[in-house]
Amino acid sequence: MNKKKIFNDPVYGLIRFPFESIYKLIDHPYFQRLRRISQQALSHYVYPGALHTRFHHALGATYLMTRAIETLKSKGVLISDDEYEAVCIAILLHDVGHGPFSHALEHILMDAHHEKLSLIIMKKMSVELKMDFSKVFEIYTGTYHRPFLHQLVSGQLDTDRMDYLTRDSFYSGVAEGIIGYDRIITMMDVVDNQLVIEEKGIYSIEKFIMARQLMYWQVYLHKTVVAAEVMLISVLQRARFLTQHQIPVAASPSLLYFLKLDNQKGIQLSDDELTDQYVLLDDIDILWMIKQSVQHEDFVFRKLCSDLLNRKLFKVMKGDSADNMQKFNEARDLFSIQFRLNPMETSYFFHEKDEYIKSYETGNNEIKILLKSGMILPYSHFNHSLIKTAERDKYLLYCNELGEN
Repeated sequence: MNKKKIFNDPVYGLIRFPFESIYKLIDHPYFQRLRRISQQALSHYVYPGALHTRFHHALGATYLMTRAIETLKSKGVLISDDEYEAVCIAILLHDVGHGPFSHALEHILMDAHHEKLSLIIMKKMSVELKMDFSKVFEIYTGTYHRPFLHQLVSGQLDTDRMDYLTRDSFYSGVAEGIIGYDRIITMMDVVDNQLVIEEKGIYSIEKFIMARQLMYWQVYLHKTVVAAEVMLISVLQRARFLTQHQIPVAASPSLLYFLKLDNQKGIQLSDDELTDQYVLLDDIDILWMIKQSVQHEDFVFRKLCSDLLNRKLFKVMKGDSADNMQKFNEARDLFSIQFRLNPMETSYFFHEKDEYIKSYETGNNEIKILLKSGMILPYSHFNHSLIKTAERDKYLLYCNELGEN
């Protein structure tokens, strides 16, 4: 262990990791790229402090993993050094496949989930660094014979969620997202290779679920954040349209590669050229294109870039009532006439978007509570009020040039 290497984390304080391999991976360019991938996309348009990165989050989640493993070992759970190292690597690299602006542009640059891309990039790293990741891959994909290790990486109570709620709450300044991660980790145990929470921790679980729900509606799906991210998506979609119609767009070679991709034909994620281009992309590519395009010859692209850069965001109405739909349709017609746009061009400025969250999933992936009697019951047995169908919201987003509120 490199005892001299310490990270000063603003959330947890001074942290270090128990394996030299972790530091090796942190130093790799693919991981360093996460310094240039924002954790919360454009949430800083509402919460100015929310400028942290996937790099911060990955380190934090890994630190919480070390805390969880040490807690389980102290309770007599046998975890080998190989398993300990592998689960730390799995959580450290769980987001290495995120593209520019994280979830906001997922499936926009190419139709692929970041978890699949993470796995591909992890494989490349293992080859480049000559490290055996066989156990890492099994834990990451949930095929390892001890499921609790995967549950700590990707479950309803994993160290990923514990860190992003704690960290996003800290940087956004939204206190409702604060969770008792310390107590939750202290209450962890393993029975029959399944992760369980001791009965004493049940109220901490309730607060965790409620905090996640509140963070979604108050931060991640705040209507202004949604408006900014929809505009960002429109920028990329117009850039792709222009590129594929041979109209020049200021873009880096890597970004241009993806703008030229035809998603309708499908893509091969195993394509080495695609992966090599993908790991060169980050937020800077997108921001540079936007900055360079505020005077572009195409009105639609120019206006989207200029408005997003200067925070002249779409107006938002929540709910698709008759009055709202009438106002939305009238604004679209007037906008189209005012700027002499055809329906396709107008569509970049007018959007209907459904958002929903489900605070808790029932079924095989439930959080399991260990009673003092030794019996294990799913969390849904104790709290029916939080176990409900997904909450939904309808957003009508539109460009308002006529001074209406």
